[in-house]
Amino acid sequence: MSQTFVVLIGPPGAGKGTQAKIAAEKLQIPHISTGDLFRDNLKNQTELGKTAQTYMNSGQLVPDEVTIAMVADRISCPDCAKGALLDGFPRTIAQAEAFDKILGEQFGTSICCVPLIDLANEVLVSRLSGRWMCPQGHVFHEVNNPPKVEGVCDVCGLTLYQREDDKTETILHRIEVYENQTAPLIDYYEKKGVLNRVDGNRTIDEVSADILSVIRAGCGLKE
Repeated sequence: MSQTFVVLIGPPGAGKGTQAKIAAEKLQIPHISTGDLFRDNLKNQTELGKTAQTYMNSGQLVPDEVTIAMVADRISCPDCAKGALLDGFPRTIAQAEAFDKILGEQFGTSICCVPLIDLANEVLVSRLSGRWMCPQGHVFHEVNNPPKVEGVCDVCGLTLYQREDDKTETILHRIEVYENQTAPLIDYYEKKGVLNRVDGNRTIDEVSADILSVIRAGCGLKE
């Protein structure tokens, strides 16, 4: 049985999480977000979670080998027998090489497609800096989805606030970190012939249709 392993990459604000969920659901494979993996391991106090926690508590970055072990453990689950769509991993060449090795050893396969959501930096800043949310997690946008009453959540009536992550200076730093980390990864997958650029400056439906199209073509899947 052939497996469909896909890595979705893109800058902060490109809608990666939304697009990953849509694509995984359409392809009927699990969506594996490293953010969720970390939260699950920490919450369930797994051995890997406890190890990660010791680094986080001392203000250190969690080493690659811990993150890689969490991913290896997750894709060994029965629901990944047909493949998985990864979002947030790999972030470095070392992680990419380790993941290639895991796929080869566990499944005798490799990543078949890496869609890259492309967006200009000014669009990313506009998207992220206009985002406001309430303490219950409802999200609004100054331009694309404004609340009926400025500064007040439509759903629960609580006061909206802007996360530190969504302030312009923080956004520019996040984009810089992404570019520094991801540029080598883009080159790595381009050389393997699995990278596919997707124009992210369109509607969610248009972007998701394009992502599905490149995945199906890259992984040899039928409509």
